[in-house]
Amino acid sequence: MTSLRERKKQATRVALQEAALRLALAKGPDNVRVDEIADAAGVSPRTYNNYFPSREHAIVAAVTASRMPALAAGGPLAAAVADAVVGHYTEPGDPAAMLMITTNPGLRACYVDTAAGIEGPLTEAIVSRGVDAKTAEVLAAAIGAAAKVALRRWLKPAGGLMMVSGSLPELIRAALEPLAPALDATAG
Repeated sequence: MTSLRERKKQATRVALQEAALRLALAKGPDNVRVDEIADAAGVSPRTYNNYFPSREHAIVAAVTASRMPALAAGGPLAAAVADAVVGHYTEPGDPAAMLMITTNPGLRACYVDTAAGIEGPLTEAIVSRGVDAKTAEVLAAAIGAAAKVALRRWLKPAGGLMMVSGSLPELIRAALEPLAPALDATAG
């Protein structure tokens, strides 16, 4: 059970994320100031800075917060990981928010950096499949790095323009493919 303090902190984080996304969609991400987000969430700018280092981080967190990869029980670990990571990044969301992320350089960079955020949940999920904690941590870090590579390939600039390139599920599966032997060998 979480403490009252933890619940309040989580509620503040959610309020900041929602305010950031709402304001960014209404005004454009470059036209939103941290003090506006803080005010809309009912906190001070200093409190805001305890949660997010920039407006871009708050906006992207609003889009990705509810997405956490979950591994299916049974079957080969590599396939379960690939399915979980693909699902994490391709789960239907707000199309306007994803368009805003893909067309804004600062938001794109923050979105790519969210790949590190999947490491903790993946580590726990891999441990639950019988892999020792140290090995699971290394595998999750490698999976996060592969996801980051796939996101970079998907969101690559071309001739001064931002182009979404290729099928994100295919790019993720291709980036994870070199890890399959290690994943399946450890979960046996």
